[in-house]
Amino acid sequence: MLPKWWVLCIVPALVGCTEMHQPDAAAGLRVVATTNIVGDIVENIGGERVDVQALMGPGVDPHLFKASARDVTRMASANVIVYNGLHLEGKMTDVFEEMRQRGVAAIALADVAVPTALRRESELFQGNYDPHIWFDVALWRRAALQLAEELGSLLPEHAEYFDARARTYAAQLDSLEAHIRRRVARVPAERRVIVTSHDAFGYFGRAYGFEVRGLQGISTATEAGTADVQDLASLVAGRRIPAMFVESSVSPRGIEAVREAVRARGFDVAIGGTLYGDALGAPGQEAGSYVDMVRHNVATIVDALSHDAGH
Repeated sequence: MLPKWWVLCIVPALVGCTEMHQPDAAAGLRVVATTNIVGDIVENIGGERVDVQALMGPGVDPHLFKASARDVTRMASANVIVYNGLHLEGKMTDVFEEMRQRGVAAIALADVAVPTALRRESELFQGNYDPHIWFDVALWRRAALQLAEELGSLLPEHAEYFDARARTYAAQLDSLEAHIRRRVARVPAERRVIVTSHDAFGYFGRAYGFEVRGLQGISTATEAGTADVQDLASLVAGRRIPAMFVESSVSPRGIEAVREAVRARGFDVAIGGTLYGDALGAPGQEAGSYVDMVRHNVATIVDALSHDAGH
């Protein structure tokens, strides 16, 4: 990450006066989103009234992302930055705060959309919460409606436009939620265990009835050790879990090590496929939108866990 002193030096030169950040109703909003998941929801709600750039593309891990000089330039030139929050982009916190002080609006979407009572607490860090709210579609629906309010406050002339798009998108998410519940009903109760590279699917598990075990914790910044591999292998072999999953934005080495440890215990667990955790796929391709990503993940999980266990 760029050192804070560097940000403090470069931002004033890039920003100049705060007036350049005032939205123009005719031109719309210049929006910088952090992840492409956040970029997707901004595009769905903002439509033609926003010009969105996402800093992180397919396969990028937001927990480890470091802002470049070009990223700081983009943020400094925006009307608004939309980021997930709840420490998903932990290494960028100082940059966001500096941008606010320089007149750039910054919205921590999960912080403002999801009340504390609906957040998953971190088992390791008291007072911190799981940032992966998008895996509970009902929570992402809340985020969509909240985002419409936030954009409407920045461009009051188009508040009704944002609200209408949010309600249309919310209806799509209602259909997606119904689709998930139909599909996961195929998985027997005893097989409803999702084992992945890191603990990104806790909200999914809570919402749709799965136990979730990640080799790494909520953040990939905490590396898994040998004991973590062995403990997870014992769980998988002991309960004869049929499949584990790798993630598109996390190295598969950890899960492969667990698989070898499971085999050493006399059980052959399958790799059930790749789940999209902290990033979407490429635009126009598999999992290139939030809705397509969720559908892909659900199909992958259901297909893998519905098959007979290994031997």
